[in-house]
Amino acid sequence: MTADPVEIQWGDTGVPVSERFDDPYYSLEDGLAETRHVFLSGNGLPERFRPGFHIAELGFGTGLNLFAALQAWRTAGVPGALRYTGFEAYPLPAEDIALALRAFPEIAALAQPFLDAWDRGETRLRAPDLEAEIVLGDARETLSRWDGVADAWFLDGFAPARNPELWEAPLLTDVALHTAPGGTLATYTAAGVVRRGLEAAGFTVAKVPGFGRKRHMTLGHLA
Repeated sequence: MTADPVEIQWGDTGVPVSERFDDPYYSLEDGLAETRHVFLSGNGLPERFRPGFHIAELGFGTGLNLFAALQAWRTAGVPGALRYTGFEAYPLPAEDIALALRAFPEIAALAQPFLDAWDRGETRLRAPDLEAEIVLGDARETLSRWDGVADAWFLDGFAPARNPELWEAPLLTDVALHTAPGGTLATYTAAGVVRRGLEAAGFTVAKVPGFGRKRHMTLGHLA
């Protein structure tokens, strides 16, 4: 596994904060509840799950969104494997991911087999009900070379003001080009530059209530 160095801080709440972007990896209030509100419910999940459903994500981070989706997939009892592709430029080591997920015991237990593989340097994570790949590198380069399409996108980069590269219009256009007809996206941010970029890429965009102290978030749908 090759990647740029990652430096994180652990605040009093135990939430990891990126030193590079000065931004937490998930909500200081309740990261798992945020994931379920923003990325699962925001994409109409688990109701839209079907065999072969494919989730893609900009910003794998601690893997919290992937493992929450897998937990929902298992609870829903969908046959076959959930497909997932994450794009990550600054992957965390397995020990830091494990420490971050300790706050969510049911997710931590579910994630452990995959963290063992991650610690061995594997970027393809497999189970009878999961086919996951983490694509390392700058998404502005790697996404355009990806030959897949997603049914749902989790746009979970660090805040646009701190990590603008992951919210640039050309990258959002690439997201649209790699979205299946009728596909959706969800993100915690309601920044105007992001909404305009998504609209320009062809998504129908809606601003809806956000999680916790965030008043709004953004949803998108591709006809």
